[in-house]
Amino acid sequence: MNANDNVAIVANDFGLPAGAAVPGGPTVRERVPQGHKVALMDIAKGAPVRRYDVVIGYAAEDLPAGSWVNEQRLDMPAPPSLDGLPLATRKSSLGGALDGYTFEGFRNDDGTVGTRNLLAITTTVQCVSGVVEHAVKRIRDELLPRYSNVDDVVALEHIYGCGVAIDAPDAEIPIRTLRNISLNPNFGGTTMVVSLGCEKLQPERLLPKGVYPSRAATPGGRDYDLVTLQDNSHVGFEAMISSIMRTAEQHLVRLDKRRRETCPACDLVVGMQCGGSDAFSGVTANPALGFAADLLVRAGGTVMFSENTEVRDGIAQLTARAANEDVARELIAELGWYDDYLERGRVDRSANTTPGNKKGGLSNIVEKAMGSIVKSGSAPISGVVRPGERAKAKGLLYAATPASDFVCGTLQLAAGMTLHIFTTGRGTPYGLAAVPVIKVATRSELARRWHDLMDVDTGGIASGEATIEETGWQLFRTMLEVASGRQTWTEKWRLHNSLALFNPAPIT
Repeated sequence: MNANDNVAIVANDFGLPAGAAVPGGPTVRERVPQGHKVALMDIAKGAPVRRYDVVIGYAAEDLPAGSWVNEQRLDMPAPPSLDGLPLATRKSSLGGALDGYTFEGFRNDDGTVGTRNLLAITTTVQCVSGVVEHAVKRIRDELLPRYSNVDDVVALEHIYGCGVAIDAPDAEIPIRTLRNISLNPNFGGTTMVVSLGCEKLQPERLLPKGVYPSRAATPGGRDYDLVTLQDNSHVGFEAMISSIMRTAEQHLVRLDKRRRETCPACDLVVGMQCGGSDAFSGVTANPALGFAADLLVRAGGTVMFSENTEVRDGIAQLTARAANEDVARELIAELGWYDDYLERGRVDRSANTTPGNKKGGLSNIVEKAMGSIVKSGSAPISGVVRPGERAKAKGLLYAATPASDFVCGTLQLAAGMTLHIFTTGRGTPYGLAAVPVIKVATRSELARRWHDLMDVDTGGIASGEATIEETGWQLFRTMLEVASGRQTWTEKWRLHNSLALFNPAPIT
């Protein structure tokens, strides 16, 4: 990856056997799987191992040239200090503004633009999920066919709402997350809530008056429509379902009047994430996505990258790229808060890497972080979004989230994401019901094997059949096409993961 590296990864499908001669390098001493590292020179015990021109670890034993370098043979370096970091010192080399790029979206009264036209049903507590799930099936089967301009109905189900220390420090995070998801632009500014009645997270706490400043209150004085299952008018299960369906139909009537219209690319809000990562993530998919992210920023759009533990080892890169010192200090504050959160749980960033990451060639979180950060491109970081908050700035934003696919996706939804792009090397059927998810394969072998799950194959970068720039433009155009209504594989198969609210507070 860099002239200063003393390891390289095997690009060949299915790896290299012992005795294979590396062009311009050593002979492989043992079988090395695809994506795994080979020592390019003799590396003495205790010496640094470099990839991306970064020290990803120290040799735990002597590693002769041609050796397989894996997690058992590396000692992980200490995390970088959060003190003395460069603050807004690097000037971006982005090109000029990109004009004329558009997509067909659904414009809302508050100026936001959705990529889908969805009826969302917010729930205040997990207890109602079974009832809402039954109602959603009935709505989809019996009502939705009459409203052809509505794409789908989505239940915003979760496991929060009761049995929680709702006034504890940090308990506001899951509440504001669900609140801001309910405001997502893909839901057209119309909100419907199903409550049980006795839960701690009462509807008026979830959605206090004034949360929709651009909307007139309902006759009940609320900015949303509410169905409470414990209401005395509900005599039996069927009464609950009928009440939900009547309220849903009122929303469907309003949503059905909406039409796609041509919107500039600056109205697009894209969340980026990687999951099931491998050693190719930082070689193919993420660099191409970083190039595409720069294009969208140049077009005036908003792009979010995330995953606290997967950027922690590159913190100096991020603070240097901050648009100003205030943004740099916000980055430091959020990652410092997360360090403390992990310490309370008696773990550190090393707990991040999974068996699949390691099987895919990633030896530790340092190597993984270098490949993850590259998807943020080269634009200046214009803002930081705290967990559960809604993004207020445009450009490249850091949304401070855990690295868990489901938690990260949920928090990016709360931040206002209307399109999700997800890179994977090991493969995952992950998807979200509230936004289209573009799945990007890091390897052509995965793209061929999962041909009806992966939307884009970036493996050609590793084989020399495509460049990062060419693939980046392909991803950029794919984002505009999907934002305009083109279905992704996750939408076709309805592969939707549940919301996972991040709750650092105790459960009682």
